[in-house]
Amino acid sequence: MKRFLILFLTVIVISCSKDDELSIPGTIDPLSSADVTVQDFMWKAMNFWYFWQADMPDLADDRFADSETYTAFLESEDDPGAFFDNKLLYIEDRFSFYNSDYRVLTQSLAGISRSNGLEFGLVRKANSDEVFGYVRYIVANSDAATKNIKRGDLFTGVDGQTLTINNYADLLFGDNDTYVLNMADFANGDVVQNDEEVSLTKQEALAENPVFISKSFEINGITIGYLMYNQFTNEYDNDLYDAIAGLKDVGITELVLDLRYNPGGSVNTTRLLASMIYDTDNSNLFLRKRYNDKVQEQLSESQLEVYFTNEVEGNTIDPLRLSKLYVLTTASSASASELLINSLEPYMDIVHIGDVTRGKNEFSTTLVDDRENSYLYTPSRVNQINSNNEWAIQPLLGRNENADGFSDFTSGLVPDILLKEDYDNLGILGDLNEPLLARAIQEITGTTGKTDFTVQNPIEIFSSSKRYSPFKDKMIDDTHYNTNLE
Repeated sequence: MKRFLILFLTVIVISCSKDDELSIPGTIDPLSSADVTVQDFMWKAMNFWYFWQADMPDLADDRFADSETYTAFLESEDDPGAFFDNKLLYIEDRFSFYNSDYRVLTQSLAGISRSNGLEFGLVRKANSDEVFGYVRYIVANSDAATKNIKRGDLFTGVDGQTLTINNYADLLFGDNDTYVLNMADFANGDVVQNDEEVSLTKQEALAENPVFISKSFEINGITIGYLMYNQFTNEYDNDLYDAIAGLKDVGITELVLDLRYNPGGSVNTTRLLASMIYDTDNSNLFLRKRYNDKVQEQLSESQLEVYFTNEVEGNTIDPLRLSKLYVLTTASSASASELLINSLEPYMDIVHIGDVTRGKNEFSTTLVDDRENSYLYTPSRVNQINSNNEWAIQPLLGRNENADGFSDFTSGLVPDILLKEDYDNLGILGDLNEPLLARAIQEITGTTGKTDFTVQNPIEIFSSSKRYSPFKDKMIDDTHYNTNLE
């Protein structure tokens, strides 16, 4: 009897029979006496899947002549993490990473993490090693939501220690469950510590609904929708559907989509949102995948192409059918956020407002030590993962082209209207006078309540709280395929 299998968090189609599965070339095994289980998994998974496999001599199919030389290579780093970073990554790869526990990695796609709910950006002071943070927003139902801290607040220290380029990661993102932020003010052109303190405690399994704000405005007879969406999280696809449906119900004719703090996520959710905004015609190509030659040659065109869709979790999409979309971004807008903009470009007029995006144009997936499943993480097969190896890797596997064949935005997508955030004038998210939203409304209506868009203190972030979550800025190809297996 045939059954349908949906591969979640995977990027590959298993063809119509088991005899047609992906062919992974045979490779040499390490000596049985060696303690290199994790490194062996990492090398073999990267040898097959990695986008830059052909550019890495140490990942070549014929790199090792026998088990002895292969084992010696695997033993060259005792720490699997160091082995992954130092031996397997291409010099241009900014985004592949690993985790010693696949559960932590896979939960992050559902918006679940260990967090105190404070989302912030980090800025390095000019001509200094010192760092300060500015609060972007607070996650609902978090510890931070119960404390006296809000968007726009500044901090320069943790537990009495001044933040620097060398210690910020340990102080803010270390194993400490609780820390005290030393708050600051902006005075005379400088960020200066004051006497205020805020104690924050990280929570296990804090879930963040990425549909942060959904509202509409009636301005000069135009009904404008505003949606702030902070992560392409597939666990909240119905919430996203409800938000768009609600905006359609009030009759919006223009939409401002705020992706300024959205680091990316699910490719399938990106496709769903694009279909809700533009159209559900599933003959329109949303993206075309490009893998390394080893994978690409085994797949047909139909297996590499993803189209718009008319359904989300059993609900029929009634699209907005807009011809123009206003998108707000910062340097933290990455991966799936950039994918949405790029994949809608051939079909809509995209008015891009804000800062240049991060420039993450490769997709990835979670690979685990399940060799019979081509190393692909599949929830229904967790019992098949090697019990002696809980490590997972998240390598870049390919690039997504839009319908015009374009995918080259490694340097980021450049806005039509450049407007950086100002840490001394962040404004209230969703408020008509918040600078980026006000600028979009001016573009739509020709008028605005805000008369001056001068940026006195432009934010040039070098990092943020999102980059240190297990999720980071992944673009996860979880587009769903139905496959017939006996």
